[in-house]
Amino acid sequence: MSMIPSFFGGRRSNIYDPFATFDLSDPFDFHFPSSILTQVPEISRETSALMNTRVDWKETPEAHVMKADLPGLKKEEVKVEIEDGKVLQISGERSVEKESKNETWHRIERSCGKFQRRFRLPVDAKMEEIRASMENGVLTVTVPKADEKKTDVKSVEISG
Repeated sequence: MSMIPSFFGGRRSNIYDPFATFDLSDPFDFHFPSSILTQVPEISRETSALMNTRVDWKETPEAHVMKADLPGLKKEEVKVEIEDGKVLQISGERSVEKESKNETWHRIERSCGKFQRRFRLPVDAKMEEIRASMENGVLTVTVPKADEKKTDVKSVEISG
């Protein structure tokens, strides 16, 4: 707790300064007491790993394209699976950095732990032609679309 200096005699006041513990350059940077972080660091970091796996999904005339930001992961640490022929699942695990007894952590903001995202694929997806690639920490999954079936129209003669 920081104290505001008194103007009288250079003594410190017992008034709590709420702005002393915050970095005012970033108003959205919230600091939690270290007691909270030491009690449940694995839960909070694993939850943030699951929630922070961002995926963009766009549809082109030829395919559905999904891009996931997975910084710091290798392709061997990521799985892309199709379940029941209709659900695309992206999963993996970002491991915790080992702590050394000679190190003191000041901040832990990068998420770690398991992550999983699931997407129901549209009926026009060609399951047998799905491709995935990873470059610079971005996973790209391309799901080609089946050609639209054109309905054949046949004229029927009317007798009579």
